[in-house]
Amino acid sequence: MKTLLPAFILFLTSSCTSHEEPYHFQQAEALSPYAQASFEQYVVETQNWMKAERNFLTDNQELEIALNSPQEYQPQQSNGEAILLVHGLGDSPYSFNDIATHLSDKGYLVRTMLLPGHGSKVGDLKLVTADIWQESVEHQIKLLQQQSDQVWLGGYSTGANLVTSYALTDDSIKGLILYSPAFNGSSELLPMAKYAQYVMEWADQDPETNYLRYDSLPMTAAASYYETTQRVQQKLASTPSYNKPVFMLISEGDTVVDKDFAVDQFATRFSHPSSQLVWLGNNPPLKERTVAYNMKLPELKISEGSHMGGLFSPNNPEYGVNGKNRLCNNGQGAELEAQCLAGAEVWYSSYGYVETGKIHARLTYNPYFDESLARMEEVLSVH
Repeated sequence: MKTLLPAFILFLTSSCTSHEEPYHFQQAEALSPYAQASFEQYVVETQNWMKAERNFLTDNQELEIALNSPQEYQPQQSNGEAILLVHGLGDSPYSFNDIATHLSDKGYLVRTMLLPGHGSKVGDLKLVTADIWQESVEHQIKLLQQQSDQVWLGGYSTGANLVTSYALTDDSIKGLILYSPAFNGSSELLPMAKYAQYVMEWADQDPETNYLRYDSLPMTAAASYYETTQRVQQKLASTPSYNKPVFMLISEGDTVVDKDFAVDQFATRFSHPSSQLVWLGNNPPLKERTVAYNMKLPELKISEGSHMGGLFSPNNPEYGVNGKNRLCNNGQGAELEAQCLAGAEVWYSSYGYVETGKIHARLTYNPYFDESLARMEEVLSVH
């Protein structure tokens, strides 16, 4: 998810035009169903829907389906606990591939889900609402609770909003795992999305080049994201103290969400003494229950952390140090983006970071991935 500011500026200074949209900007007749009686049925029907609706970007359609599909990670030796992990706006279940694999190895039954409108083509996000997302998450929680009475919830960005809103209403949830929680957006113009969606179809349109996430954003989806922020804020405001363990990871360089708001919620409402905040940056806002890691790493050509960077291992084949997926659309201007795409030497940062004499791609991995997971395990081990 990127800042909406450029889109609103475009909206205020240009008129709408009509034209025949490419397939990936068109919408399906309906979203994929999500209320199946079992997770297995959900996976099969979701994959069949993706096969019919997806805008494939490579010749390996089976791989694209697999990478974007909901998935269950079965532990070899179960500890009796289960975790549902929910991705963010425009992303896919692959966001949690490395984390889910690690947690499964530790004995957890882990499931990832595909939020409606994702995994196919960005035009399908025109069909979403915050209600649909919340209902789909709650249904997967109920299915997982049929397998275990010890359920944790985890989410990234918008996914963090959805699972937090639910956890604050269900005392049986053991706790939360929150990556870059998007409780509040970084742009003051975000509230305009709920009105702009009726007169403007797109918040952002870019070439769709990434088979793991969308590059564009319909205004309807932006408005739906905004609605998730309002709902989670209301739930948090009515919950003076959430006394379940919470693991939260935030990058100091994150330009997508309101970091200060998320940190304030951690400090004032997530009151469990074993909760932990991992801060990827040099200036942690809290001392208690917080660990910070230096993100100025010239030896790795890292200038700062990013919104998505906490999720992936340096060894991830797509987003790691030698990953195939370089995100050059990083808010640095067309000339530098073109040089990045052409294979020029790059540094890595958050969206919008600019430094004279350097080309920056998005930082897509966590150089402290193992250390972060160790902190998460400490939170999960609380009884």
